[in-house]
Amino acid sequence: MVIVESPAKARTVGRFLGRDYTVEASVGHVRDLPSNRLGVDIEHGFAPRYIVPTRKKEVVKNLRGKAGQASELYLATDPDREGEAIAWHLKAALAREIKGIPVHRVEFHEITREAVERAFGQPRDIDELRVDSQQARRILDRVVGYSLSPLLREKIGRKNISAGRVQSVTLRLVCEREREVQAFVAVEYWSIEAELRRQNPAGDGDRDENEHGNGNESENENEAGIFVARLVKIRGEDPDLRNREDAQAIVDDLEVAAYQVASVTRRERRRSPAAPFMTSTLQQEASRKLGFTAKRTMALAQALYEGKEVGGGERVGLITYMRTDSAAVAQAAQAEAREVIRERFGPRYLPEQPPVYKSRAKGAQEAHEAIRPTSARRDPAALKPYLSRDELRLYTLIWKRFVASQMAPAIFDQTSVDIGAGAPEEAAAARPYLLRATGSTVKFPGFLRVYEESREEGQEEDAGDGRLPALAQDEPLDLVRLLPRQHFTQPPPRYTDASLIRALEELGIGRPSTYAPTLSTLLDRHYVERVDRKLLPTELGFVVNDLLVEFFPDVLDLGFTADMEEKLDEVATGEVAWVPMLEEFYEPFAERLDVAREQMPNVEFKPEPTGEMCPECGRPLVIKLGRFGKFIGCSGWPECRHTEPIPVPGVQCPLCGGAVLEKRARGGRRFYGCANYRAGDESSCQWTSWKKPVPT
Repeated sequence: MVIVESPAKARTVGRFLGRDYTVEASVGHVRDLPSNRLGVDIEHGFAPRYIVPTRKKEVVKNLRGKAGQASELYLATDPDREGEAIAWHLKAALAREIKGIPVHRVEFHEITREAVERAFGQPRDIDELRVDSQQARRILDRVVGYSLSPLLREKIGRKNISAGRVQSVTLRLVCEREREVQAFVAVEYWSIEAELRRQNPAGDGDRDENEHGNGNESENENEAGIFVARLVKIRGEDPDLRNREDAQAIVDDLEVAAYQVASVTRRERRRSPAAPFMTSTLQQEASRKLGFTAKRTMALAQALYEGKEVGGGERVGLITYMRTDSAAVAQAAQAEAREVIRERFGPRYLPEQPPVYKSRAKGAQEAHEAIRPTSARRDPAALKPYLSRDELRLYTLIWKRFVASQMAPAIFDQTSVDIGAGAPEEAAAARPYLLRATGSTVKFPGFLRVYEESREEGQEEDAGDGRLPALAQDEPLDLVRLLPRQHFTQPPPRYTDASLIRALEELGIGRPSTYAPTLSTLLDRHYVERVDRKLLPTELGFVVNDLLVEFFPDVLDLGFTADMEEKLDEVATGEVAWVPMLEEFYEPFAERLDVAREQMPNVEFKPEPTGEMCPECGRPLVIKLGRFGKFIGCSGWPECRHTEPIPVPGVQCPLCGGAVLEKRARGGRRFYGCANYRAGDESSCQWTSWKKPVPT
């Protein structure tokens, strides 16, 4: 008998093992802490009291029946600490039925025939240290959550409220970023660019063909020897032009200046490919390139990992395990990728040695692999008939990123030209104004033939992608025009799914398996809302954060949280014992909890009046916060139960011009519909959309 987590994984593994094996699914954990009480005996070494949840009793009953007939048991749960703990709980839940038969733990990072057969040829015992690490994390999170959540519900007077060790620190990041944005004061500054021209553009015929870029300037400008240079120094200092008057004074000087090339620097620049995906980078890139939430990305990746029918009746896992903080790649996978690259692009696109990537994440488990296709030969185009649109988009992203990561660097020819401006009798380098123009061209595309990593808001683009004519040192230039421009400093960008996950990873907060659930919880609790893909804290989010930061500064401290993650990693390696670690945490936490129960103030949210009256009872309508977000309700509740959705600001129905309302389908999914719709009235407006309409 073999037990895996999901039915989809069971179907794939079962086909590889054949009829001699019965493959069953546990559908996740079969034992857990009780949902209606703490379930941890703090006074006796934090002993957990596990139960089989009601919803899992039928699953366990079925597994016990099958296990009682088995000659051996293989626990083939996922290859991480959570999977190790599930295996441990399965062994405990089936203890009576499996008494006397061999029990093996097998793990594989991809669900292919070769990987499964290799794993079953190398069974091992359950790793108790990895189980201890997961158990310590579960108990720690339970103690924090079950202590803080009821306290917040009591003080704020709302049911749908929770706090958590990672969740609350993540909320703090979002709140502090928003306060930085709110406190930001924009400062004016000016830049000056000069449009310059060669005095002898006709002599450009011998120009180096490589000295051009992406064609930002028109072909006519380039043929005329025109290019743009930016003012970078004034008498050896960086320009400090704070207003129009400052800029105009320099413009007046430059209008009458003579321009001459002071130096020309040419160099070759190499750009290496990005490492193959791990969980955090996959979630970030899928957010930026595909617009997926972290939750959506992980659901699609899970389906690709567990296996798909890909023609000829074959069912196979298409990607390696998707919860990983490692960028390492198996040698066999690298060798196959190199063959594919050689066949498709030629030997020039192969580096001499396969690249080695190291994870930049704290506490990375390098024994794991990066997220990659299980076969580089499985081209995305060939899978189109077998995958949904979004599955194919994500698989294509993973395939391209992996193949590109094994390719040669891109090579650019880059030119930088410094230009002196001032009196004509002065040497170019001695003139008071220094301007600089840069240009580059792709000499060899390398990995860019396949893939280019996207950029987060606020990240600078590579400089020097403009076209430059061939210029020589001491060559005089003519001024075409000056381009003074006004700018204002920008606040730090609000977090997106991608940038928040990147911040959590860099700070060492949470682990690959926690990023998506943490974001989902913040959104579900209405602590944070997603507006144009930006994450903004709500009023409730600010209140919860401020109360926790004031009364539990250690739990909400970024460094403290990261340190706890490191200690949990050390439990997995045997460097730290989990019970003393929890005892060290709990004593000061319990003291702060007692203080908070006495001193944390009660917070009352007053409903916001809409200025309109209830159509049923005539009392004022107010904006309230419910389980699914804000809505309009009668101030006479509970006597009057009239409610209505809030219109989307600035949006009109495209069919009838009426207001557009945000609504919820039966499953809780958000959609948008016309306010003039009436149930059962086919003559009323029927317009609906899953996508949020944009104000016009």
